[in-house]
Amino acid sequence: MTETIPEIIDGADPSLLLLCDHASNHVPDDIDLGIDAALLDKHVGVDIGAAALTRELSIRLLAPAVLATVSRLVIDLHREPDHPGLAPAITDGHDIPGNHGYNREGRIARFHKPYHRTIATEITRHRPSLLVAIHSFTAQMASGGGLRPWQVGVLYNRDDRAARFAFAALRNAGVVTGDNEPYSGRSLNATLNRHGEARGIPCVSLEIRNDLIAEPEGVAYWSDIIEAALGKVRNGLASKGVSAT
Repeated sequence: MTETIPEIIDGADPSLLLLCDHASNHVPDDIDLGIDAALLDKHVGVDIGAAALTRELSIRLLAPAVLATVSRLVIDLHREPDHPGLAPAITDGHDIPGNHGYNREGRIARFHKPYHRTIATEITRHRPSLLVAIHSFTAQMASGGGLRPWQVGVLYNRDDRAARFAFAALRNAGVVTGDNEPYSGRSLNATLNRHGEARGIPCVSLEIRNDLIAEPEGVAYWSDIIEAALGKVRNGLASKGVSAT
């Protein structure tokens, strides 16, 4: 079985590495999820706008980036291999028939291991002093819950070094900013736990509400804001003498 390799963007400034776990809605031809193809364009199939935002930030910041090339419905790369939602059987009220009784080890070997191995390789190659994961979230879940008022969520687990500066920068810019909202990085932070916290590298996940970055104009607008905020994060970390250990 051929491994699926993520997209790698080279950058002239290796001090920042961008990650996008849910960049793609691609489903390989030999995997039948048993769903309407339109579902792949919704938030359950892909982080809407996240790939475009990551690529734009990579260009502006000269930063290398790693982007997933398979839909989160095939396998969620932002989950540990033993997570029950690794290939969700039901997500936001949608049944995914092809994920009932699927070949877990096969999908891990084909998609999950190559993705995380690539990130590890890029970290070894670039030795970044900051990891930033780009995600997007839906304004309201179809299966219930209220409206999510935040424009951007700053997510983190135990290492909040980068998150403190990111939250302050966004809030001071007038952005409606969630502190570990719309969900907490203390319960779901798999990629940065593995590649950031485990290596002592400052890291933060930024969740942008997907209706804000669904179109190119929104991507450009929020790239300005996120670019400025990340500049303040990097300056803040440098002022504290914080770097990867």
